[in-house]
Amino acid sequence: MTQKIPQHILDALTDVEMPRLGQEPDFPENAEIAGWNIPVRRSAAIVVGSGAAGLRAAVELKRRNIDVSIVSQSAWGGTSACSGSDKQTLHTANTADRGDNFKEMARAIRSGGAMDEDTAYIEAVGSVRAMASLQFLGLPLPQDTLGGTLRYQTDHDEVGRATSCGPRTSRLMVKVLAQEAIRLEVPFFNQTTVIRILTECRDGATRVTGLLAVRSRNQSEENPLGLVLIACPTVVLAAGGPGELYRDSVFPNGCFGSLGLALEAGLEVVNITESQFGIGTRREGFPWNLSGTYVQVIPHIYSVDADGSEHHFLSDYYRTTQELASNVFRKGYQWPFHATRMLDFQSSLVDLAVFQETQKGRRVYMDFNRNPEPVPGDKPFSLSRLDDDVRTYLTNAGANQGAPIDRLRHMNPLAIELYRRYKIDIAAEPLEFAVNNQHMNGGIAVDIWGRTNIHGIYAIGEAAGTHGITRPGGAALNAGQVFGTRVAEHIAAASRTAIQQSECSTDAISLEIDRIKQMLKTDAGLPIKTIRHEVQARMSDNAGILCRSDEVAEALSAARALNRSIRTAGVACSRAGEIARAVQWQQMALVSEAVLAALDFYIRQGGGSRGARAICDSAGEALPMSARGPLSDLRFRVEREQDKAEQILVRLEGHQMAITTRPNRSFDETAKAFFERDWPAWLTGTIFDLDNGMVGS
Repeated sequence: MTQKIPQHILDALTDVEMPRLGQEPDFPENAEIAGWNIPVRRSAAIVVGSGAAGLRAAVELKRRNIDVSIVSQSAWGGTSACSGSDKQTLHTANTADRGDNFKEMARAIRSGGAMDEDTAYIEAVGSVRAMASLQFLGLPLPQDTLGGTLRYQTDHDEVGRATSCGPRTSRLMVKVLAQEAIRLEVPFFNQTTVIRILTECRDGATRVTGLLAVRSRNQSEENPLGLVLIACPTVVLAAGGPGELYRDSVFPNGCFGSLGLALEAGLEVVNITESQFGIGTRREGFPWNLSGTYVQVIPHIYSVDADGSEHHFLSDYYRTTQELASNVFRKGYQWPFHATRMLDFQSSLVDLAVFQETQKGRRVYMDFNRNPEPVPGDKPFSLSRLDDDVRTYLTNAGANQGAPIDRLRHMNPLAIELYRRYKIDIAAEPLEFAVNNQHMNGGIAVDIWGRTNIHGIYAIGEAAGTHGITRPGGAALNAGQVFGTRVAEHIAAASRTAIQQSECSTDAISLEIDRIKQMLKTDAGLPIKTIRHEVQARMSDNAGILCRSDEVAEALSAARALNRSIRTAGVACSRAGEIARAVQWQQMALVSEAVLAALDFYIRQGGGSRGARAICDSAGEALPMSARGPLSDLRFRVEREQDKAEQILVRLEGHQMAITTRPNRSFDETAKAFFERDWPAWLTGTIFDLDNGMVGS
C-alpha cells in the first residue's frame, strides 16, 4: 500500500531555498600595478568554491579562528547545489547490521584500483564524523524508530552504506553548511572568478602568495579587466570538476572547475583519465542523473528517428523481456557505465544501446506510463517474471503497482516532484535522456592532509584527485566533507595564518597581467564559441565511453594544435563581461589536452578497459554479445591488474604535458594504534607532518 506523503513535505525536500548572503566586505587597499589601479585584500586563507566541500573547509577553518574568506564564481551555482541524482548519498559506517567496519568500507572505496589505500581508510573513518556533524547542522537524514540511519545499496557498494534525504541531498548539505558559514560571519566574495594562482620560490620551495581574480563590478578605466588581488599564504581549491569539458554532460552550465588554473600554476594532477558516465537528462533542459528509482521502476525505453518512428532498440541487445527489464532495474545501483558490464548481457548494455542510438541521430526517451515492450517472440513484461534480485527488491519495497509511474509514486514521489519544479511532468510525458559525463574521479594530486605539490595550496572535493577508477555512489560527497575538515585541521596546526607572509611580488603580478592582456584580443583571436565547440565535441566523441587508440591520438594532436592557436592568436573578447569566460575556455582547452595526453599514454602503454571507458581494439580479449550476435566492432581490451596498482600524474612543463606514474600509497591493515604511545603525537602536532610541506617532497 502506498503511503501518501503530504505535499508540504515533498515541497520542503524539493524546493530548497538557499540563504541570502550578507553585505560583502570591501577591498581596503589599492595597488598600482602595470599601470592599473587594482583593489587588494589580505586574508590568512582563501577557499575557492562555495559547494559542499568548500563550505565545509571554510566553516572548519573559521571554527579554528583562522581568518578565512570564500571566493565564488557563482554562490549556490555549482554541482553540489544544482545537480545530483535520484538518491545522492553520504556513506555511513555507524551500524553493523551487515558486518560493516572501517577496513571493509575502505576496501570498497578503493576496490576499483588506482587509489591510495590510506586515503580510502581516512574517508571511511571520517564518514561517521561527517554525517554526525551534518545532522547537527540540520541535515534531515532519515532514521528508523530506534535512531538507526536508514541505508540502501548503491553502485560499487554491495553492503548498503548509502543514505539520502531525497534527490536534493547535496543541495541540502550546501544549505546547512552555508547557513553555518553565514552565522560564523565568513566573508563571501561572490561573482568573483579566480584566473591566476600567484606563487614564488622561497627557501628552495614554491609557495602560494595570492590569487588574481576578475570581478565585473571592479571594472573601470583604471582597471579595464576588473582585476582584484587577494594576498594569502593559504589557498583551498574546492571549485569542483571540469563540467564544461564535455558536450554530453550532466553538469550545470558554467562549471569549469580549477584544473586549468592548477596546471598553469604548476600543480600536479592525477587520475584524470578516470571519469564517470551514465544516463541522465540533457543539460539543455534540466540535467540530472537517472539512477535509483527512476530506473528501478522499470520504465519503457525507446528512441525516435527523424521521421518520428519509435524504435524498441533494447530488444536488439537483450535476449528476453525478463533480461531486458531486470537490467534496466539494475541501472539504479549500477548507474555508471563500466566496460565489463557490457559482457554477459549485463546492465551497461543499456548505456551502450542508448549511446549508439544517439550516435545515429535518434532521440532517446523513457516513458513512465508504459512498461517495457516485450522482446519479439518472447512473453510480455510481468513483475512476476524478473530476475530473483530484482523481484525480491521490488517485493520488499511494496512496488507491485501496474505502471512504472505508480511504482515511482510509491517508492519515491520526490523523483516526480523534482522534475515538476523544472516544468517537466514525467507522470504525463516521456523524458528525453542520453549518456552523459557526470564526474571526474581524478583531479589535483594531494596527500593525506589534502596538500598539493605547492606549499600552502590544498585541494578538496571534486577538484582533488582522491578517487580511483571507481567509487561507491555518494563517496564523493563524503570525501569532500572528510577532507574539508582535515585540511582545516592541518592549516590550523601549520599556523600559516600570518598576514605579513602573504606579500605578492609586484613584478610577478605585472608579468601575469601582461600574459592575460596578450591572450585577450578585442578585434581578433579565436571566438569563445569556436573553442567551446571544438573542446566539447572532441571530448564527447573521442574520449567518452568508447575509445580507440588511433582516435585518441588524433584527438590529442588536435587538442595540441588548438592550444598552439590560442597561444598564437589569443581568444576573442569584445565585451568586458566575457573576460572571465575567455580565460576559463583557454584553461579548459588546456585541461582537454591534459586528459587526452594521459589517456593516450595509458592506451599506448597497453592499458585496458576500466572504469568509465572501453578501450576498443580488434585484438582485444573481451567481446560483448547482443541478442543479434557478437558486437565485433566493440571488442575491447581487458584491464591489466598491474595498472590498478599505480596512478598517472600530469604536470605542465612549458607548453608540454609531462607524464609520470607512481604506485598507490599503501595502508597497513594490521597496524594498531596504542593510546599512551600515540597520544603525544596528537598533543604535539606530529601527526600533521609539518616538516614535509608538500606532495612528493
